[in-house]
Amino acid sequence: MRITILYNNKYLNIFLSVVSGIATLFVVTFTSSAQEAIHIDQFISSDTCKDCHSEIFDQWENSMHYLSHKDPVYSRISQFLRKGLTDQNHIKEAESCVKCHTPIGVETGFPKKVSDDLSKTPKIATFGVQCDYCHSAKTIKQMYNNGLVIQPGNGEDDPGIKYGPFDDAVPDFHEAEFSKMHTESKFCGTCHDVKHVVFGTGLETTYTEWKQSPYNAADPEKKINCQGCHMYQKPEIPATGSTIRPENPGTATDYSDERPHIFTHYFVGANTVVPAQFGDKSKGKMAIERLKNAATISVDTSKINQKKLNITVTNTGAGHSIPTGVADLRQVWLEVTIKDKNNKTGFQTGILNSRHELPEDSVIFRTVFGDGNGNAIINLAKAKEVLSDNRIKAKQSVTETIDLPEIPEKGSMVTARLLYRSMSRKILNMIPGKPFETQPIVEMAMKQNQI
Repeated sequence: MRITILYNNKYLNIFLSVVSGIATLFVVTFTSSAQEAIHIDQFISSDTCKDCHSEIFDQWENSMHYLSHKDPVYSRISQFLRKGLTDQNHIKEAESCVKCHTPIGVETGFPKKVSDDLSKTPKIATFGVQCDYCHSAKTIKQMYNNGLVIQPGNGEDDPGIKYGPFDDAVPDFHEAEFSKMHTESKFCGTCHDVKHVVFGTGLETTYTEWKQSPYNAADPEKKINCQGCHMYQKPEIPATGSTIRPENPGTATDYSDERPHIFTHYFVGANTVVPAQFGDKSKGKMAIERLKNAATISVDTSKINQKKLNITVTNTGAGHSIPTGVADLRQVWLEVTIKDKNNKTGFQTGILNSRHELPEDSVIFRTVFGDGNGNAIINLAKAKEVLSDNRIKAKQSVTETIDLPEIPEKGSMVTARLLYRSMSRKILNMIPGKPFETQPIVEMAMKQNQI
């Protein structure tokens, strides 16, 4: 016969086990830094936050943070990449996307993996990266794969401490404490750097890209954190490194005093598609504004008689590489066309085919991952190495030489465009089921030169 009695508190676990009449006592102590299990009922719905923070809520609603769990592109691609895997190392990575897309669910026990029945996700957890998740963050345990340590309260009756950028906030509903961490790039970096959970390959390196950029200046007066662009943006104010980033005067709540700057919460990034699918077209326009102020392009025809054309792209506005995030799936490319005086096309590259896919010989700025044996792969779950990375780093330029089949005639017009779309059409075409709508292509920059 076995009888087991358990006692738990914050710092002490006692296990009393009686087997065949012999009692054995096990005592396990924990330090105060150990994080206790968190229950879904400890979190506050963002609808409750809206009662006081209505303007900030309206900005956040249908943002990419709000939609991180509901994003149909993410959902279908992550499910597709999970199917058919047999290697346990690949499966572990493919299952792990929920850690940043549904963080409250992961922290509280469901969902734990992509293949879980996501229709059973608790309602609060379906709202992605939300108010009570970010503002319950106390510290950081690691700078990747959602390394935040959160300390929520106990629901609406005892909401606990909410951390933020002000040291004089005196809210009525919850307690508040100043958090310098919430004003620094490392806070964003905990999710915006992603490593393969087994191989350690850097799958998304947005924070690292910023950290290694001129924006991470040693002089605090010259340093621009992630928040300095992404939480200064608002409609018609793209707030990139190449534009003004004016402060946003306003109030943090519906009844508090005005402050010189209230961090905005639109969180659109460069996604022109998904918010509109949920009825918010304004955020797509904001994404386009940001893309159009991220880079410049120039055309050098000085070597045209050698049948060479040099195109230079400069990252003038992004605080990270172009593109960033899942840089094997995002697409930034050069479209180059040469037309003679009669408007007849003599040369072109970077033109989409009938399936809206890019030819492989196009100049595409991207990361290419490999399987560890030098073979390119399209499934991030198999990524053991980076085979190539020709993206444009922050404040840097990349020059691409286009080899021409013949010397264009004098007076021909060269048109070079830097184009963007948020997902490779080749990947989207592989996914079974209802076809994805044709994604809009954004012209980030354009330059024309006459020969």
